[in-house]
Amino acid sequence: MEMVATSKLKRAQDRVVGARPYAAVLREILTDLYSPELADRFPLLRQPHKVQRAAVLLLTSNRGLAGGFNANLIREARGAIERLEKDGAAVDVHVVGRKGIGYFKYVNRALAASRTDITDRPTADDAKSLVDDLMQQFIEKKIDALYLVSAKYNSPLSTPPVSEQILPVTPPAKDTKRVRDYILAPNAEEILGLLLPAYVRNTVYRALVETAASEQGARRTAMKNATDNATDLLNTYKRNYNRARQAQITQEIAEIVGGAAALE
Repeated sequence: MEMVATSKLKRAQDRVVGARPYAAVLREILTDLYSPELADRFPLLRQPHKVQRAAVLLLTSNRGLAGGFNANLIREARGAIERLEKDGAAVDVHVVGRKGIGYFKYVNRALAASRTDITDRPTADDAKSLVDDLMQQFIEKKIDALYLVSAKYNSPLSTPPVSEQILPVTPPAKDTKRVRDYILAPNAEEILGLLLPAYVRNTVYRALVETAASEQGARRTAMKNATDNATDLLNTYKRNYNRARQAQITQEIAEIVGGAAALE
């Protein structure tokens, strides 16, 4: 399993590396086009005065044997849910992966939606199918915020769980030192209207690929530790066996020598 996870990890890393540049440029363009005047015209930028109902989208894996990977994600989601409920918001929980679904079923928490069909090779269509309905709910004011809980892939040994608010869209602060002159066609308003849903979908897609890579990294580490522990255990048993066998042989030789001496 360690070798299989290592093989899958390489492909998952390639998907993470491929997803990040597009996301970075998309975020930069969105930041440059954003203005308070335009924000009033787009529902995805609507900032509610108070979050009365929120949705939490949790990404976990379908399989275990990955150490504390899924437990850490579930713990992060529980913390986000508790914070929202403490502030007086009702929370709809959406879960991807059998491990997350199994936990909330165990604690008798009803889920607004659950998915187990997303593999360790997520696609842009998977992200679209996950978040489009939630975006529509936000536009129709059925929910006031959407939080995404996933794993951030730093390295095979560092895959911390993260929680981020993806709705309403909050563009990063503009870099005043970086000025770009865009030629906008047909206009900024129409371009922003197309970019906002793409930005949200891309955020979910990036979270999917990073979580998939994190799962393989965590599984490789867990299986390596299991192999090392099993090897140490085998070595310990072998030493104990050899010591016991040596003691038995020594005792038998002593008995034979003693018997021979008695015959003399």
